[in-house]
Amino acid sequence: MAAQRVPQYMTVDEWRELEQQSEIKHEYIDGQVYAMAGGTLDHSFVAVNVVALLNRAFGRRPCRAYNSDAAARLSPTCFTYPDATVTCDERDRGRITEVQTPRVIVEVLSDSTEARDRGVKFEYYRACPSVQEYVLVSTRRQLIDVYRRAQEGWMLHTYELGDEVVLTSIDVRLPLTAFYEGTDVPEIVEVPKGEV
Repeated sequence: MAAQRVPQYMTVDEWRELEQQSEIKHEYIDGQVYAMAGGTLDHSFVAVNVVALLNRAFGRRPCRAYNSDAAARLSPTCFTYPDATVTCDERDRGRITEVQTPRVIVEVLSDSTEARDRGVKFEYYRACPSVQEYVLVSTRRQLIDVYRRAQEGWMLHTYELGDEVVLTSIDVRLPLTAFYEGTDVPEIVEVPKGEV
C-alpha cells in the first residue's frame, strides 16, 4: 500500500509571506496552496488584450482591470489569481496586492485548466457576493462565455465570431475579435472529415 501525502496547511499570513518570497504565484484555498502554471503565448496575449481593452473602455470611471499579478480575495480563506480581475471600488488601488471587491473575473482557458476553471473555481467565484460576472475566454477558438449573476441564479451568455461581448455589471461592450487580436487562435475549429 502506498503512503498518501498528508496535506500541509498554511495560514493566510504564511501564504502572504510565501507570495512575497516566491518566484511563482500560489492560489490559497482554505489553508492549502496551489502553484500556478504558465500558459501558451496565445493564452498570455489574450490575457494582455483583456486587461488593456477593459481599462481603455473605463475611461475616467473608477473601475480598473488588474492582471494575474493581483490576487482576488473571494473570502477570508480563498484567494485566486485570475487572468483579469475588475473592481470598481476605489479602495482597491495602490500598493496593496489583493483586490478586495472583485466585480468581474476573467479566466483565459487552456487545455490543462479548463475543467478547473469551469468547475471548482466557478464555485469559488459564485460564492463571492461582489462577483457579478465570470468570463471564460476560449483559446481553442474565438468563443467567450459570460456567466452573469441574476435574480434566478447565474445565466450563461455565449458570444461567437461577429458578436459584441456585453459586460452589464461594468457597462462595457467590446467586439469579440478584439480579445483575440494579435493571436493565432482560430476563428472556428475545423472538424476533420469523417469525425463528428
